[in-house]
Amino acid sequence: MELIKHNFQSKLVKSLLVIILGSIALTISSKIKIPFYPVPMTMQTFVVLFLGISFGYKIGLATIGLYLLEGIAGLPVFSNSPERGMGIVYFTGPTMGYLIGFLSACYLASFVNSKDNLFKTVIKLTIAVSTIYIFGVIWLGILLGWDKPLFSLGVTPFLLAETFKIILLSLLVKKFISLRKFI
Repeated sequence: MELIKHNFQSKLVKSLLVIILGSIALTISSKIKIPFYPVPMTMQTFVVLFLGISFGYKIGLATIGLYLLEGIAGLPVFSNSPERGMGIVYFTGPTMGYLIGFLSACYLASFVNSKDNLFKTVIKLTIAVSTIYIFGVIWLGILLGWDKPLFSLGVTPFLLAETFKIILLSLLVKKFISLRKFI
């Protein structure tokens, strides 16, 4: 009985550590802008997918949930905060759909497994990251109006960067999946 209690406590501590460190990684990835064409690239979506692949959907969703709650509470964790606002005001701005989409992308990325070949991994990650943009464009449409060129504004500038991140993740996926053993 004592051994079971110790194992549970150990797993809980490891899970909390990963959730906190993952939230920090998301924050850092949102702040670093890498020169890319046509817009600067952050590695946020890379980290979102990484969390799902590496730790599964439970830890991944808890991590992204913590990150979103930190931002809503007013911590400057989001990209372009505090410059463009903070807290609930920033969260409900143009990027809210994308931020909500992080949850679905992480969940779907957790279905990538070590038995998947490169093609299957690329397809799964493409579907996962697409949900970020689906939620993003829907929110932009609600916020800006459906008469605007929403796809040109909210998706096209990021396609090249997302392709790069998906390919990079797909090549490293077997290494990342091995992190699941940590918890």
